[in-house]
Amino acid sequence: MWSYTLRRLLATIPTVLVVVTVCYLLLHAAPGGPFDADRKVSAEVLANLQAKYHLDKPLWQQYLYYMNNLLHGDLGASFRYADWSVNELVARALPVSLAIGGISLVLSVILGVAMGIAAALRQNSAVDYVVMLVGNIGSAFPSFVIGPVLVLVFAVWLRWLPAGGWDDFAPQFLVLPVALLTFINIATIGRVMRGSLIEVLHSNFIRTARAKGLPTRVVVLRHALKPALLPVLSVLGPLAISSITAALVTETVFSLPGLGKLIVNGASNRDYTLVLGLVVLITVVAVGLNLLVDLAYAALDPKIRY
Repeated sequence: MWSYTLRRLLATIPTVLVVVTVCYLLLHAAPGGPFDADRKVSAEVLANLQAKYHLDKPLWQQYLYYMNNLLHGDLGASFRYADWSVNELVARALPVSLAIGGISLVLSVILGVAMGIAAALRQNSAVDYVVMLVGNIGSAFPSFVIGPVLVLVFAVWLRWLPAGGWDDFAPQFLVLPVALLTFINIATIGRVMRGSLIEVLHSNFIRTARAKGLPTRVVVLRHALKPALLPVLSVLGPLAISSITAALVTETVFSLPGLGKLIVNGASNRDYTLVLGLVVLITVVAVGLNLLVDLAYAALDPKIRY
């Protein structure tokens, strides 16, 4: 297991390096610069700004300078947020996105697995139809449609919750964003768990367990649940990454000061260091989550390690 973990960990290094390099080159290949949107400044002031951020050097020197800072944990200074480093901006926005994404992912796994089990054990019943209806709605409607509907119902009509904003992790501001991401993720996890458990319940070893007279609860929890969770683990990595990309819409709909807002502002302002810092962060998170999924998959199925 340790050798498998080490191999998977070493394989993540070139992935991060390639993503950072490609993003760096694409940002600098696009026309314009971070100071083009400002009011007209003299050539001397522009030259001083470019020298301050090393933009007057050749591209390969800028790249080596950035990679050297990156290896030391420095994401650089923001071009557009005066007196703020990218590390400070990320440190302020990351807890918001982590709170919303983390809570929604945990709830999605618990509720999605429970709904999938209930639907699989009661095939073609009302419970099964409700689970599939939720799955189809969550898959068919994008987050930028479901989000405003939640705001309309619970904030405008019922007035139970605020329509948006942020107040230092106050629970009432977390409910709607978490509900949106949870609903979307449950749609996938519930359907995958249902299909996987139905397939496992028709396996020969499950028939043997039933023939021994074991109750359904023991058959499901002790024998069927572990192999049925393997496909769910496979989708957890992509779901966690999609939660990061969905933050662009979620944080815009609910006016949250998270990473999604920083990504939009950095891209529109051509803030090279901010965009690159967020790309590095998201890449590391995505690679790390996929690594954890692979390790969990190997723990459940020892054949994967070989």
